[in-house]
Amino acid sequence: MGRYTFRLPDIGEGIAEAEIVAWHVAVGDHVEEDARLADMMTDKATVEMESPVTGTVIEIAGEAGEMVAIGSPLVVLEVEGAGNAREEAPAKTEKVQAPVEEPIQAKEPETEPAPVADLPPEPEVASMASKPSPPPAPARTASQPKVGSQDDGGRILASPAVRKRAEDLGIDLGEVRPAEDGRVRHGDLDAFLSYNASGGFQPAGRTGEDEQVRVIGLRRRIAENMAASKRHIPHFAYVEEYDVTALEETRAQLNAGRGERPKLTMLPFLIAAICKLIPRYPMLNAHYDDEAGVVTRYGSVHLGMAAQTASGLMVPVIRDAQGRNLWQLAAEISRLAEAAREGKAASGELSGSTITITSLGPKGGVATTPVINRPEVCIIGPNRIVERPMFVTDASGTERIEKRKTMNISMSCDHRVVDGWDAASFAQDLKALIEAPALILAG
Repeated sequence: MGRYTFRLPDIGEGIAEAEIVAWHVAVGDHVEEDARLADMMTDKATVEMESPVTGTVIEIAGEAGEMVAIGSPLVVLEVEGAGNAREEAPAKTEKVQAPVEEPIQAKEPETEPAPVADLPPEPEVASMASKPSPPPAPARTASQPKVGSQDDGGRILASPAVRKRAEDLGIDLGEVRPAEDGRVRHGDLDAFLSYNASGGFQPAGRTGEDEQVRVIGLRRRIAENMAASKRHIPHFAYVEEYDVTALEETRAQLNAGRGERPKLTMLPFLIAAICKLIPRYPMLNAHYDDEAGVVTRYGSVHLGMAAQTASGLMVPVIRDAQGRNLWQLAAEISRLAEAAREGKAASGELSGSTITITSLGPKGGVATTPVINRPEVCIIGPNRIVERPMFVTDASGTERIEKRKTMNISMSCDHRVVDGWDAASFAQDLKALIEAPALILAG
């Protein structure tokens, strides 16, 4: 048998290290060639590491959340034959090794406690020494509710089903009056609820367990990027209300005759309107290198689209959005969102955006203050559409009240690059396009 050391390969893009996001093997596991070993995350994407050989795992590089340098040992396998032992070197990053037989420390007899001569006896222990101790109550488990104190120190009688129901309801069995035989039954719980719930005895909710969750992988990247954005960028927000009644009518008409084409949502219209305005507001489609003191204004709109996934927020990029029509934008939005949710987006599809849109759809709230995707200088957040009465003036100049569909659009801008006047002017010009959707469709 030999040892085969699998070292973290150069994933590309000039990276020096990668983070362990998840292990798919453990020490002692037998793996086949091409089997998944671990998921490694770089600044751009998550990459699956596969075993180049068949063997048994005897060492792994560390726990999820730790960093591994390119070229460092990731997994050591025991294989048939000589392996690649000549390349082996002590792995500084090794955290977990194959299990070995360790001597079990003999447990001291309970009748010979450790000497505590220097410590005063606890009052409770001293008082119990003079009389026999009652049998210890069974340890409380997740399925057993807290039991109220009793005069004789005994345990309240109740079936496991009653105890589980009491725990789910947040009822202390010590406060429930039992039947004549002293056993609490479901009927006693019903009576307790009937007489005591209205008096405020029913708890507002159940007590949960404290939990510590390690911040790793994509969630850690998000945390670092958001903290850096708020630390370096002086944000300011601007919110405007838009009448989207006509746009929604236009969207419904186009969808009714779309055939095999993808369904149009609000986003393709908004992206098309933004692309029409960017040549007049180039300061919004830019990156700011605050260390070099250089603002780069881009001629093409590489639009980042914030997408929620099971792992966290990702920002796939629609390349050259200004060169696509509504149907092409809709298709690309659908493709990128699906790739991000399934973890199949390529690294090039998750970087290089010049301006970002973030939308929660129907959950978008009334107004938002989105965090800028550094080093960009602007992020735009459409909120949910609501119906409300509005004063409308018709062609004859008559004013009347109508039910209209409205939507607020929020903007966050980097005040070092974008002035408030620029943001307000852009929002008003965007309003003119949104409220007259024929202008968006015009060449």
